[in-house]
Amino acid sequence: MKAAFYTRNGPAGEVIEIGEKPMPEPGPGEVLVRLAFSGVNPSDVKSRAARPFNGAYQIPHSDGSGTIEAVGDGVDASCIGERVWTWNAAWQRPDGTAAEYIALPSQQAVKLPEGVLLQAAACLGIPGMTAAHAAELLAAEPGAKTVLVTGAGNAVGNLACQMAKQAGLKVLGTASSRRRELAEKAGCDAVIDPYGDDLAKTVLAANDGAPVDALIDMDFSSTASLLGQGVLKPHGVLIGYGSNDMGQVCFDFRQALFNCHRFSFFVVYELPAAEREAAMRRLEQALGAGLYIAIGAVLPLEETAQAHQLVEAGATAGNVLLGC
Repeated sequence: MKAAFYTRNGPAGEVIEIGEKPMPEPGPGEVLVRLAFSGVNPSDVKSRAARPFNGAYQIPHSDGSGTIEAVGDGVDASCIGERVWTWNAAWQRPDGTAAEYIALPSQQAVKLPEGVLLQAAACLGIPGMTAAHAAELLAAEPGAKTVLVTGAGNAVGNLACQMAKQAGLKVLGTASSRRRELAEKAGCDAVIDPYGDDLAKTVLAANDGAPVDALIDMDFSSTASLLGQGVLKPHGVLIGYGSNDMGQVCFDFRQALFNCHRFSFFVVYELPAAEREAAMRRLEQALGAGLYIAIGAVLPLEETAQAHQLVEAGATAGNVLLGC
């Protein structure tokens, strides 16, 4: 089968190759999926750039969509022909979705609800599940009525805004001018330029002078400074799923301590089974309620390196996909 792969870390244009890999066969408990689309996420390009991997090669990308063509022992053959989306396909495995086929555990190929296009389905694994779990954590906050979502025009933040609006919350979102339209389409009650003057003051003004009840945050390294400026209410929670600086991040501990701020950080790859199932239920509900998934670019498999470069440069408004 045709696949994109790399055998060493480095820049996309230098290390990603397109070639033939052995056709996978589903083992016990697995299914074989003929892939239609592969989703390219920031974590995929970070992995390719620097994250060590096991084995002689890595086919990138954890997200994908397609149709089940065969099953291994122990899997009901009635699922053959089902349209599915994948999660964690390349997580601690050498074979991801940047290929024509993938064999993976059956629970990681989820039946797609009727009416959801395969392009959108290739964005459900990382963006969709991250947003859904953040929405689950937000729903657990008693009395929460307002939330600030950073990166409201980005893949995860945009879906999180929509889910928060579906739950009836007032949503403030930060978005650059290039992604402002997507944030507005997500239903944000106010869209705030994160690069404008006095961000904290602007957020408070957009919420009638009051701090927000919760934060859903894509970059703790930049958002941490807001905590000491009264943006988050006492006993409020910051739900975080990323940081541009993955090392040490400084913030005003005294303010966080005496305001009893709470932090709920998570990595979508490592959700416990019960939390993952809850996020899947919320995601399916959100899809049924009209969740919109923005597609910024669809490139052929042969242009996997260019797709990585688009994601690294933040050059598109919407998700980047490969057509497999």
